[in-house]
Amino acid sequence: MSRVDPLTTFASGLFRGRTALVTGGGRGIGRAVALGFARLGANLIIASRNPENLDPTAREIESLGVGCLAVPTNIRVIDQVDALLAKSLERFGAVDFLVNNAGGQFPARPHEISDRGWRAVVDLNLNGTWNMCSRFGAHMLQRRSGSVVNIVHIYSFERGSPAFAHSGAARAGVVNLTRSLAYYWARRGVTINALAPGTVSTRGVREEEFSHAEQSDYETIAVRDIPAHRLADADEVAAITLFLCSPAARYINGASLIADGALSLDSWTPMLDPEVME
Repeated sequence: MSRVDPLTTFASGLFRGRTALVTGGGRGIGRAVALGFARLGANLIIASRNPENLDPTAREIESLGVGCLAVPTNIRVIDQVDALLAKSLERFGAVDFLVNNAGGQFPARPHEISDRGWRAVVDLNLNGTWNMCSRFGAHMLQRRSGSVVNIVHIYSFERGSPAFAHSGAARAGVVNLTRSLAYYWARRGVTINALAPGTVSTRGVREEEFSHAEQSDYETIAVRDIPAHRLADADEVAAITLFLCSPAARYINGASLIADGALSLDSWTPMLDPEVME
């Protein structure tokens, strides 16, 4: 069966005249989400800790005929988040959609995670998401309009995340935060949902996760474990994100949507041997 571009599902110009902000928007899932919004007419704000990731994506976005503001930002630093909000409103006047995609982790057995490593991952994934939601959410509530999508992971749920105890705990917190905010935000016309992809085919997952696995060619093992027998494409995750921001999803609020090729229903081969305790 030939692959169909998932973004062709949406009407041309669906987000024309609107503005979307994507953190971690320079590469991987964030880049795909940003380009997806741009293809459908939205102006973009992309933010990343790594400025070198922003410029190439910004040029691609602008080549689609929409505006793009690229702002180097560490979402853990409140002053930088405040500055991002100010620059966004100065350039575009409003932010209609926020995709909290920025995050990071490293595989390790729980006893191998230092206090500093724990705090860094929790601060980025949980506190950073809160920093963005609290600032940009207030702006949306004032306008009584907006949508937020928090990108988490299937590690956020009941099965835990043996190789990512720090990230799993932080992202589980994001899921709970999403539900809590939805209760208050829904009555003011703002939606907030969590999207939990499984394993997505990106450079980051190969460089930062697969390469640290103890088994050789862990990607082959990962694909075997997924009932769909393939990794997700970043543009598939982008399409689901765009749906959650679309008029079709206005009554979806406080939800956690899992998109993992049914991986949650199958066994997971551990990246790191749990028998090793030293």
